[in-house]
Amino acid sequence: MTPRRSARHARRRTPSLLRGVYLPRTADGIAFAVTTYGIPLLVLATTGSAGLTGLAFALEWVPRIGAFTVAGTLVDRYGTARIFRAACLARAVLVLAAAAVLTSLDNHTLAATATVMCLAALTGVLTEFSYIAVETEGGEASRGAGERAHRVQSVLLGIDQSAMLAGPAVSGLLVEYGGPALMLGCLAAFSLLAALLGLPRSAAPATEVQKKGLRTGWSTLRSLPALSWLIGGLLVSNGAVALLQAAMPVIVVSELGHSSADAGLIWSAAAVASLLAVTASRMAIDRWGLWPVGAVAAAVAAGATLAVSQAETYRTYLVLIAVLMAGEGGLTVVLRTLRSHLIPSAVFGSTLAVSVLVLLLPFPAAGLLVAAVPPAQLGHIIAGAAVLQAVGLAAAFARLRTLPALSAARA
Repeated sequence: MTPRRSARHARRRTPSLLRGVYLPRTADGIAFAVTTYGIPLLVLATTGSAGLTGLAFALEWVPRIGAFTVAGTLVDRYGTARIFRAACLARAVLVLAAAAVLTSLDNHTLAATATVMCLAALTGVLTEFSYIAVETEGGEASRGAGERAHRVQSVLLGIDQSAMLAGPAVSGLLVEYGGPALMLGCLAAFSLLAALLGLPRSAAPATEVQKKGLRTGWSTLRSLPALSWLIGGLLVSNGAVALLQAAMPVIVVSELGHSSADAGLIWSAAAVASLLAVTASRMAIDRWGLWPVGAVAAAVAAGATLAVSQAETYRTYLVLIAVLMAGEGGLTVVLRTLRSHLIPSAVFGSTLAVSVLVLLLPFPAAGLLVAAVPPAQLGHIIAGAAVLQAVGLAAAFARLRTLPALSAARA
């Protein structure tokens, strides 16, 4: 076979970014959004308890964190395609079974409560396995793009934010007007679609470095000071975001007297703002680089959270959370671009799992906090989280200004 013909065959065997990465990520992203925002609304509708809603949020995230201890290792060892398809199929089967059970039970019963709480925990685990697989594949695509890695990351983040745009609003409407079975059926459909689309198969066997798993991920992260400082700042910032995600169903439905659909609309509006910020960040990074864009995004996010802590009306929450998530969108572009530049491909899955594990630690704590604190006192807790967010991001970007990695990663 001539070299030219061989190259044509190789191109045919290699899926395009659209088919191999973007489409399966879209389907899984919508399933992720429906899981993250729909399950707490489902718990509130089924149990009628603000405390159990916060507890369900914690139960959804504690197993996710536990899953990260093995997800990155399994992805590195068995490949993204196998783990992604298995996780999506298992999630579809689980939610269909839960839908069948809930249709035969009355709301506010012990059996219905136990079902939705178990569903929150198990879907959390499966969702993180699929996330690690698809994010690892996205990292490979970014490395293949070279200096234009931030453009690939912007597309991937745009997909995620588009899914977050649809997911909360659809979840709220389905829970409000269609009931649990219809919402869970929608989640199962997107999980099955993601499994059918799949990810490209990697023929590369696991190396000895990959088999070391989580320990290798920790050591790799510690050896990258720029990434470590950025993740540290975002860890504190995520505390505020997690608290708002956990508290919003309680604030909107129980305190402000709005519907589940209105609670979902807040996060859909936030996704629109974040999507616009992602597009703007891509162009800004082309012109000014990663550090200035990240610093501005951090200031926007911290300022918005401080303002949210003083909000008293639904419209104010709607606008300020949109501004907050616009800042978070810019920060996420910076994080993903830096991550794709700095983490070696041989240990990307394990190091990604560690970095995401750290960033998710505030989420179960936020759920437990919402479960323990009276709804009327949540504003004071959000104010404290906002101050910590501002301090953490300021310290992180002050340190990052002295490190060369962000300027080296500039397109």
